[in-house]
Amino acid sequence: MRVTHETGAAVVAPAGLEGVVVAETEIGDVRGAEGFFHYRGYPALELAAARSLEDVWCLLVDGELPGRAESAEFAERSAALRDLPPALARLLPEVARRGPTLDVLRSAVSLLGAELGWRPTHDLAAAELREQSLELCALVPTVLASAFRTRQGLGPVEVRHDLGLAGNYLWMLRGAEAPAEEVRAVEQYLILTLDHGLNASTFTARVAGSTGADLAACVCAALGALSGPLHGGAPSRALAMLDRIGTPERTEAVVREAVLNGERIMGFGHRVYKGDDPRSLFLRDVARGLGGDLVGFAERVERSVVEVLRELKPGRGLHANVEFYAGVVMERCGIARELFTPTFACSRAIGWTAHVAEQVAHNRLIRPSARYTGPPAPLPVPAA
Repeated sequence: MRVTHETGAAVVAPAGLEGVVVAETEIGDVRGAEGFFHYRGYPALELAAARSLEDVWCLLVDGELPGRAESAEFAERSAALRDLPPALARLLPEVARRGPTLDVLRSAVSLLGAELGWRPTHDLAAAELREQSLELCALVPTVLASAFRTRQGLGPVEVRHDLGLAGNYLWMLRGAEAPAEEVRAVEQYLILTLDHGLNASTFTARVAGSTGADLAACVCAALGALSGPLHGGAPSRALAMLDRIGTPERTEAVVREAVLNGERIMGFGHRVYKGDDPRSLFLRDVARGLGGDLVGFAERVERSVVEVLRELKPGRGLHANVEFYAGVVMERCGIARELFTPTFACSRAIGWTAHVAEQVAHNRLIRPSARYTGPPAPLPVPAA
Protein backbone atom coordinates (compact mmCIF):
# COMPACT_ATOMS: atom_id res chain seq x y z
CA MET A 1 0.00 0.00 0.00
CA ARG A 2 1.28 3.46 -0.85
CA VAL A 3 0.76 6.77 0.84
CA THR A 4 -1.49 8.64 -1.58
CA HIS A 5 -3.95 11.50 -1.70
CA GLU A 6 -6.72 10.88 -4.20
CA THR A 7 -9.23 13.70 -3.53
CA GLY A 8 -7.57 16.19 -5.87
CA ALA A 9 -7.65 18.87 -3.17
CA ALA A 10 -4.45 20.66 -2.25
CA VAL A 11 -2.77 19.61 0.99
CA VAL A 12 -0.86 22.40 2.72
CA ALA A 13 2.08 20.84 4.57
CA PRO A 14 3.95 22.42 7.48
CA ALA A 15 7.31 24.08 6.88
CA GLY A 16 10.07 21.52 6.37
CA LEU A 17 7.43 18.78 5.91
CA GLU A 18 7.68 18.11 9.64
CA GLY A 19 5.41 15.25 10.64
CA VAL A 20 4.28 14.59 7.07
CA VAL A 21 4.43 10.97 5.87
CA VAL A 22 5.50 10.96 2.21
CA ALA A 23 6.71 7.38 1.74
CA GLU A 24 6.47 3.87 3.09
CA THR A 25 9.63 1.92 3.89
CA GLU A 26 10.66 -1.45 5.27
CA ILE A 27 14.25 -0.32 5.87
CA GLY A 28 13.89 1.26 9.29
CA ASP A 29 12.06 3.66 11.57
CA VAL A 30 12.80 6.34 14.13
CA ARG A 31 10.55 6.71 17.17
CA GLY A 32 11.61 10.06 18.51
CA ALA A 33 9.35 10.13 21.55
CA GLU A 34 10.70 6.74 22.65
CA GLY A 35 14.36 7.48 21.87
CA PHE A 36 14.47 4.37 19.70
CA PHE A 37 15.30 3.47 16.11
CA HIS A 38 15.68 0.21 14.26
CA TYR A 39 16.80 -1.37 11.00
CA ARG A 40 14.22 -3.78 9.55
CA GLY A 41 12.85 -4.42 13.03
CA TYR A 42 16.17 -5.01 14.80
CA PRO A 43 17.11 -2.40 17.44
CA ALA A 44 20.00 -0.44 15.94
CA LEU A 45 21.85 -0.14 19.24
CA GLU A 46 21.79 -3.91 19.70
CA LEU A 47 23.06 -4.41 16.17
CA ALA A 48 25.92 -1.98 16.83
CA ALA A 49 26.78 -3.83 20.03
CA ALA A 50 26.68 -7.35 18.62
CA ARG A 51 27.18 -7.44 14.84
CA SER A 52 29.70 -6.31 12.24
CA LEU A 53 29.14 -3.46 9.84
CA GLU A 54 29.06 -5.91 6.94
CA ASP A 55 26.30 -7.92 8.63
CA VAL A 56 24.11 -4.85 9.09
CA TRP A 57 24.93 -3.69 5.55
CA CYS A 58 23.70 -7.08 4.32
CA LEU A 59 20.54 -6.62 6.40
CA LEU A 60 19.76 -3.31 4.72
CA VAL A 61 20.55 -4.58 1.23
CA ASP A 62 19.00 -8.05 1.34
CA GLY A 63 16.39 -7.70 4.08
CA GLU A 64 17.74 -10.34 6.47
CA LEU A 65 20.65 -10.70 8.87
CA PRO A 66 23.11 -13.19 7.41
CA GLY A 67 24.06 -16.48 9.01
CA ARG A 68 27.71 -17.37 9.50
CA ALA A 69 28.31 -18.58 5.93
CA GLU A 70 26.34 -15.74 4.34
CA SER A 71 28.17 -13.23 6.53
CA ALA A 72 31.57 -14.41 5.33
CA GLU A 73 30.39 -14.45 1.73
CA PHE A 74 29.00 -10.90 1.92
CA ALA A 75 32.14 -9.57 3.61
CA GLU A 76 34.37 -11.20 0.99
CA ARG A 77 32.25 -9.91 -1.89
CA SER A 78 32.10 -6.32 -0.63
CA ALA A 79 35.83 -6.28 0.13
CA ALA A 80 36.61 -7.46 -3.41
CA LEU A 81 34.92 -4.32 -4.80
CA ARG A 82 37.18 -1.79 -3.03
CA ASP A 83 39.75 -1.28 -5.77
CA LEU A 84 39.31 1.87 -7.81
CA PRO A 85 38.56 1.39 -11.52
CA PRO A 86 41.72 2.33 -13.49
CA ALA A 87 40.30 5.51 -15.05
CA LEU A 88 39.07 6.81 -11.69
CA ALA A 89 42.40 5.94 -10.07
CA ARG A 90 44.18 8.07 -12.69
CA LEU A 91 41.82 11.04 -12.34
CA LEU A 92 41.36 11.06 -8.57
CA PRO A 93 44.69 12.70 -7.58
CA GLU A 94 43.93 15.70 -9.78
CA VAL A 95 40.33 15.93 -8.55
CA ALA A 96 41.49 15.60 -4.94
CA ARG A 97 43.50 18.81 -5.17
CA ARG A 98 40.49 20.82 -6.32
CA GLY A 99 38.36 21.13 -3.23
CA PRO A 100 37.11 19.78 0.11
CA THR A 101 37.02 16.02 0.51
CA LEU A 102 33.21 15.77 0.42
CA ASP A 103 33.18 17.66 -2.89
CA VAL A 104 35.87 15.32 -4.17
CA LEU A 105 33.71 12.35 -3.22
CA ARG A 106 30.74 13.80 -5.10
CA SER A 107 32.88 14.30 -8.20
CA ALA A 108 34.37 10.82 -7.88
CA VAL A 109 30.93 9.20 -7.61
CA SER A 110 29.85 11.04 -10.76
CA LEU A 111 33.00 9.90 -12.57
CA LEU A 112 32.44 6.35 -11.34
CA GLY A 113 28.96 6.23 -12.83
CA ALA A 114 30.22 7.60 -16.13
CA GLU A 115 33.25 5.29 -16.25
CA LEU A 116 31.20 2.18 -15.56
CA GLY A 117 28.40 3.23 -17.88
CA TRP A 118 25.67 2.97 -15.27
CA ARG A 119 22.25 3.15 -16.85
CA PRO A 120 19.13 4.76 -15.35
CA THR A 121 17.77 2.80 -12.41
CA HIS A 122 14.45 2.76 -14.24
CA ASP A 123 16.02 0.35 -16.75
CA LEU A 124 17.76 -1.97 -14.29
CA ALA A 125 16.80 -5.32 -12.84
CA ALA A 126 16.97 -5.51 -9.05
CA ALA A 127 20.07 -7.76 -9.15
CA GLU A 128 22.02 -5.29 -11.29
CA LEU A 129 21.07 -2.37 -9.04
CA ARG A 130 22.16 -4.39 -6.00
CA GLU A 131 25.57 -5.03 -7.55
CA GLN A 132 26.01 -1.34 -8.38
CA SER A 133 25.05 -0.42 -4.82
CA LEU A 134 27.62 -2.79 -3.35
CA GLU A 135 30.36 -1.48 -5.62
CA LEU A 136 29.60 2.17 -4.94
CA CYS A 137 29.46 1.73 -1.16
CA ALA A 138 32.63 -0.38 -1.14
CA LEU A 139 34.48 2.33 -3.07
CA VAL A 140 33.48 5.33 -0.94
CA PRO A 141 36.08 4.69 1.82
CA THR A 142 38.76 4.04 -0.82
CA VAL A 143 38.01 7.36 -2.53
CA LEU A 144 38.01 9.27 0.75
CA ALA A 145 41.25 7.80 2.07
CA SER A 146 43.04 8.20 -1.27
CA ALA A 147 41.84 11.78 -1.71
CA PHE A 148 42.78 12.75 1.83
CA ARG A 149 46.30 11.37 1.54
CA THR A 150 46.74 13.16 -1.77
CA ARG A 151 45.67 16.45 -0.18
CA GLN A 152 48.16 15.84 2.62
CA GLY A 153 51.00 15.23 0.15
CA LEU A 154 51.23 11.58 1.16
CA GLY A 155 51.57 8.54 -1.05
CA PRO A 156 48.67 6.18 -1.70
CA VAL A 157 48.08 3.09 0.44
CA GLU A 158 46.95 -0.11 -1.19
CA VAL A 159 43.55 -1.52 -0.38
CA ARG A 160 43.42 -4.43 2.07
CA HIS A 161 40.85 -7.11 1.26
CA ASP A 162 41.38 -9.04 4.49
CA LEU A 163 40.02 -6.26 6.72
CA GLY A 164 36.48 -5.09 7.32
CA LEU A 165 35.33 -1.78 5.87
CA ALA A 166 36.21 0.20 9.00
CA GLY A 167 39.58 -1.48 9.45
CA ASN A 168 40.53 -0.98 5.81
CA TYR A 169 39.45 2.67 5.95
CA LEU A 170 41.72 3.40 8.92
CA TRP A 171 44.52 1.36 7.30
CA MET A 172 44.31 3.41 4.12
CA LEU A 173 44.26 6.69 6.04
CA ARG A 174 47.28 5.80 8.20
CA GLY A 175 49.30 3.28 6.24
CA ALA A 176 49.29 1.14 9.37
CA GLU A 177 46.76 -1.07 11.09
CA ALA A 178 44.72 0.70 13.74
CA PRO A 179 44.28 -0.79 17.22
CA ALA A 180 41.33 -3.15 17.42
CA GLU A 181 39.43 -0.93 19.87
CA GLU A 182 39.64 2.02 17.46
CA VAL A 183 38.49 -0.08 14.50
CA ARG A 184 35.52 -1.33 16.51
CA ALA A 185 34.67 2.19 17.72
CA VAL A 186 34.60 3.53 14.16
CA GLU A 187 32.66 0.47 13.00
CA GLN A 188 30.03 1.00 15.68
CA TYR A 189 29.69 4.65 14.73
CA LEU A 190 29.18 3.65 11.10
CA ILE A 191 26.53 1.06 12.05
CA LEU A 192 24.60 3.67 14.03
CA THR A 193 24.51 6.07 11.08
CA LEU A 194 23.59 3.73 8.21
CA ASP A 195 20.02 4.97 8.16
CA HIS A 196 17.84 7.29 10.21
CA GLY A 197 14.42 7.82 8.75
CA LEU A 198 13.60 10.15 5.90
CA ASN A 199 16.30 12.71 6.68
CA ALA A 200 17.21 15.40 4.15
CA SER A 201 19.83 13.44 2.21
CA THR A 202 17.86 10.18 2.18
CA PHE A 203 14.75 12.00 0.96
CA THR A 204 16.87 13.66 -1.73
CA ALA A 205 18.20 10.27 -2.85
CA ARG A 206 14.66 8.92 -3.11
CA VAL A 207 13.50 11.95 -5.08
CA ALA A 208 16.32 11.42 -7.58
CA GLY A 209 15.57 7.70 -7.65
CA SER A 210 11.92 8.39 -8.38
CA THR A 211 12.96 10.05 -11.65
CA GLY A 212 14.74 6.86 -12.72
CA ALA A 213 18.16 8.55 -12.54
CA ASP A 214 21.23 6.34 -12.43
CA LEU A 215 22.55 5.32 -9.01
CA ALA A 216 25.57 7.64 -9.17
CA ALA A 217 23.27 10.60 -9.81
CA CYS A 218 21.07 9.61 -6.85
CA VAL A 219 24.05 9.44 -4.50
CA CYS A 220 25.50 12.71 -5.84
CA ALA A 221 22.16 14.36 -5.08
CA ALA A 222 22.24 12.96 -1.54
CA LEU A 223 25.83 14.14 -1.07
CA GLY A 224 24.76 17.62 -2.09
CA ALA A 225 22.13 17.61 0.65
CA LEU A 226 24.62 16.20 3.15
CA SER A 227 27.11 18.98 2.46
CA GLY A 228 24.92 21.55 4.20
CA PRO A 229 26.07 22.38 7.76
CA LEU A 230 22.57 21.84 9.15
CA HIS A 231 22.65 18.19 8.09
CA GLY A 232 26.10 16.66 7.89
CA GLY A 233 28.54 19.29 9.12
CA ALA A 234 27.87 19.24 12.85
CA PRO A 235 30.57 16.85 14.23
CA SER A 236 33.50 19.12 13.35
CA ARG A 237 31.52 22.18 14.42
CA ALA A 238 30.77 20.54 17.76
CA LEU A 239 34.48 20.01 18.34
CA ALA A 240 35.13 23.59 17.27
CA MET A 241 32.83 24.58 20.11
CA LEU A 242 34.95 22.55 22.54
CA ASP A 243 38.02 24.36 21.21
CA ARG A 244 36.27 27.70 21.74
CA ILE A 245 35.34 26.80 25.31
CA GLY A 246 38.89 25.69 26.05
CA THR A 247 38.42 24.61 29.66
CA PRO A 248 35.37 23.18 31.47
CA GLU A 249 34.99 26.15 33.79
CA ARG A 250 34.40 28.44 30.80
CA THR A 251 31.51 26.36 29.47
CA GLU A 252 28.59 28.15 31.10
CA ALA A 253 29.81 31.63 30.20
CA VAL A 254 30.58 30.74 26.56
CA VAL A 255 27.34 28.86 25.98
CA ARG A 256 25.20 31.46 27.73
CA GLU A 257 26.72 34.23 25.61
CA ALA A 258 26.24 32.22 22.40
CA VAL A 259 22.59 31.43 23.14
CA LEU A 260 21.79 35.01 24.09
CA ASN A 261 23.40 36.14 20.83
CA GLY A 262 21.12 33.81 18.89
CA GLU A 263 23.83 31.31 17.95
CA ARG A 264 23.04 27.65 17.50
CA ILE A 265 24.92 25.27 19.80
CA MET A 266 26.16 22.65 17.36
CA GLY A 267 25.86 19.06 18.52
CA PHE A 268 22.76 19.72 20.63
CA GLY A 269 19.10 19.33 19.75
CA HIS A 270 17.51 17.11 17.12
CA ARG A 271 14.57 17.43 14.78
CA VAL A 272 13.10 14.10 15.93
CA TYR A 273 14.46 13.42 19.43
CA LYS A 274 13.24 15.75 22.16
CA GLY A 275 14.96 13.69 24.83
CA ASP A 276 18.28 11.89 24.67
CA ASP A 277 19.51 10.81 21.23
CA PRO A 278 20.12 7.05 21.68
CA ARG A 279 23.07 7.20 19.27
CA SER A 280 24.72 9.86 21.42
CA LEU A 281 24.30 7.76 24.57
CA PHE A 282 25.83 4.74 22.82
CA LEU A 283 28.76 6.72 21.44
CA ARG A 284 29.37 8.34 24.81
CA ASP A 285 29.98 4.85 26.18
CA VAL A 286 32.20 4.07 23.20
CA ALA A 287 34.19 7.23 23.90
CA ARG A 288 34.53 6.30 27.55
CA GLY A 289 35.95 2.95 26.48
CA LEU A 290 38.56 4.72 24.38
CA GLY A 291 39.44 7.08 27.24
CA GLY A 292 41.53 10.22 27.14
CA ASP A 293 41.28 13.82 28.32
CA LEU A 294 39.01 14.88 25.45
CA VAL A 295 36.32 12.42 26.53
CA GLY A 296 36.18 13.69 30.11
CA PHE A 297 36.14 17.28 28.90
CA ALA A 298 33.31 16.53 26.48
CA GLU A 299 31.20 14.94 29.21
CA ARG A 300 31.61 17.96 31.50
CA VAL A 301 30.73 20.32 28.66
CA GLU A 302 27.69 18.22 27.75
CA ARG A 303 26.29 18.45 31.28
CA SER A 304 26.85 22.19 31.45
CA VAL A 305 25.36 22.88 28.01
CA VAL A 306 22.21 20.90 28.80
CA GLU A 307 21.75 22.86 32.03
CA VAL A 308 22.17 26.23 30.31
CA LEU A 309 19.84 25.28 27.47
CA ARG A 310 17.24 24.02 29.93
CA GLU A 311 17.33 27.42 31.63
CA LEU A 312 17.44 29.66 28.55
CA LYS A 313 15.28 27.54 26.24
CA PRO A 314 12.78 25.88 28.60
CA GLY A 315 10.59 23.15 27.17
CA ARG A 316 12.77 22.58 24.12
CA GLY A 317 14.34 19.32 25.34
CA LEU A 318 17.76 20.06 23.87
CA HIS A 319 20.27 17.27 24.52
CA ALA A 320 23.49 16.10 22.91
CA ASN A 321 22.82 14.56 19.51
CA VAL A 322 24.83 11.98 17.60
CA GLU A 323 27.19 14.56 16.12
CA PHE A 324 28.57 15.61 19.53
CA TYR A 325 30.05 12.27 20.54
CA ALA A 326 30.62 11.19 16.94
CA GLY A 327 33.15 13.98 16.72
CA VAL A 328 34.75 12.91 19.99
CA VAL A 329 35.03 9.27 18.86
CA MET A 330 36.47 10.13 15.46
CA GLU A 331 38.94 12.62 16.93
CA ARG A 332 40.02 10.03 19.49
CA CYS A 333 40.52 7.49 16.66
CA GLY A 334 42.76 9.87 14.72
CA ILE A 335 40.34 10.79 11.92
CA ALA A 336 40.98 14.33 10.71
CA ARG A 337 38.13 16.78 11.23
CA GLU A 338 37.77 17.50 7.52
CA LEU A 339 36.88 13.81 7.18
CA PHE A 340 34.12 13.76 9.79
CA THR A 341 31.25 14.40 7.39
CA PRO A 342 32.79 12.32 4.56
CA THR A 343 33.18 9.44 7.03
CA PHE A 344 29.49 9.79 7.85
CA ALA A 345 28.91 9.41 4.10
CA CYS A 346 30.72 6.03 4.21
CA SER A 347 27.85 4.61 6.19
CA ARG A 348 24.94 6.71 4.99
CA ALA A 349 25.68 5.77 1.36
CA ILE A 350 24.58 2.26 2.32
CA GLY A 351 21.28 3.64 3.56
CA TRP A 352 20.86 5.90 0.52
CA THR A 353 21.34 3.07 -1.95
CA ALA A 354 18.95 0.84 -0.01
CA HIS A 355 16.30 3.57 -0.18
CA VAL A 356 16.89 4.13 -3.89
CA ALA A 357 16.41 0.41 -4.53
CA GLU A 358 13.20 0.45 -2.49
CA GLN A 359 11.93 3.55 -4.29
CA VAL A 360 12.67 2.08 -7.71
CA ALA A 361 10.94 -1.20 -6.84
CA HIS A 362 7.66 0.57 -5.99
CA ASN A 363 8.05 3.80 -7.85
CA ARG A 364 5.90 6.83 -8.31
CA LEU A 365 7.56 10.05 -9.43
CA ILE A 366 7.85 12.38 -6.43
CA ARG A 367 6.30 15.61 -7.64
CA PRO A 368 4.78 17.82 -4.91
CA SER A 369 3.25 21.22 -5.45
CA ALA A 370 4.26 24.66 -4.20
CA ARG A 371 1.97 27.40 -2.94
CA TYR A 372 2.56 30.57 -4.92
CA THR A 373 3.02 33.69 -2.74
CA GLY A 374 4.27 36.25 -5.30
CA PRO A 375 2.46 39.16 -6.95
CA PRO A 376 -1.06 38.39 -8.19
CA ALA A 377 -1.17 37.10 -11.76
CA PRO A 378 -1.56 37.95 -14.51
CA LEU A 379 0.42 41.18 -14.42
CA PRO A 380 0.45 43.41 -17.51
CA VAL A 381 3.79 43.23 -19.33
CA PRO A 382 5.15 46.79 -19.69
CA ALA A 383 6.39 47.97 -23.04
CA ALA A 384 10.14 47.75 -23.57
